Amino acid sequence: MITLKQLRYALAVEKTLHFKQAAELCHVSQSALSTALGELESQLGLQIFERNNKKVLLTPIGKEALVIAGQIMLQTADLYHLADSSKTPLSFPISVGIIPTVAPYLLPKIFPALNQEFPQAKLNVVEEQSALLVDMVRSGQIDTAILALPYPCDGLLTLEFWQEDFYWVTQKDAAHSQQTEVSSDEITENSLMLLKEGHCLKEHILDICKLSEQSANHGFAATSLNTLIQMVQGNLGTTLIPAMAMDQLVEGNKNIAAVHLQEPSPHRRIAFIFRPNYSRLSSIETLAAICKKMLAGA
Repeated sequence: MITLKQLRYALAVEKTLHFKQAAELCHVSQSALSTALGELESQLGLQIFERNNKKVLLTPIGKEALVIAGQIMLQTADLYHLADSSKTPLSFPISVGIIPTVAPYLLPKIFPALNQEFPQAKLNVVEEQSALLVDMVRSGQIDTAILALPYPCDGLLTLEFWQEDFYWVTQKDAAHSQQTEVSSDEITENSLMLLKEGHCLKEHILDICKLSEQSANHGFAATSLNTLIQMVQGNLGTTLIPAMAMDQLVEGNKNIAAVHLQEPSPHRRIAFIFRPNYSRLSSIETLAAICKKMLAGA
């Protein structure tokens, strides 16, 4: 009979493509793992892995089998957690992924509230880009993730809790810096710097401003908003940041100015994403309410 242990071992090898590393990941000996996988292949009547002394490869039919195995393990985890739906929110650990253009500005606001209202709460936070977080939620590696919408999340549900606009950041003595609003056309008159490829904020800005890739200054490959602000301070160009980052990046800085982007609002929407059968929805709803409360009071 096929066991969950065998499926877990097979998925570990798929992840590492290495029997020794997979055995360490599963806290078993390499021989025990190899024996279990041999039994699994025998029971299924197919070869999942091609092995030699140097590497491990997935067979085409093995890939199909492991997709099903992943679904079984995910559904099993949901079954084990079914009773959690009736428990007090945040009374158990929850793993939350957050994109880099939200994490540094949201987490300092919500952790004090969490510690006060839910001292027993344990959040395991993963900071990654949107594409990887979507995959991690789908596969069950994390419970939920906070993304900026619009972003493709096919097969997942969303719980929106915040909307915000973008602000153009420039030197205080630059053209248009004393305005209350700035248009996309006025922005393109300047050297606009954005984040590197893979950050959804860049795509949102290009879309909202109806700009092409060539409209942004690609002389820099910034991976954080803080780096972009440092570049603006050095008079190397201008940038756009979301409203939630204003208090950390702009306020109190005498050398730069922030001007509201005059384009239809909201410029981005912030939401939790989660699997349709996720059984701990009350915890996500509680986190969303705290996030909204703390952002509104900022």
